[in-house]
Amino acid sequence: MGIIVNKENNNDELSRRINADLRARAMETVDINDDVSDPDFAEGSEYVENFEKTSRFGWVWIVLILLAVAAVFAIVFM
Repeated sequence: MGIIVNKENNNDELSRRINADLRARAMETVDINDDVSDPDFAEGSEYVENFEKTSRFGWVWIVLILLAVAAVFAIVFM
């Protein structure tokens, strides 16, 4: 036994309702997160209050650390 379902009429109505619901939720989300100046509130928290941004020469520290690791590797294994 089986059930014969007319998918066209049922699917169109269901798709319309789902699309309307998703559109309404998307509009609510846009209204809630309208404040783009500090979306995650991390910059205004007490933890990062006295932190400074990394300067544009922050990559130099990474290069120096990699060179130090390479030097230690060369000393130990060669």
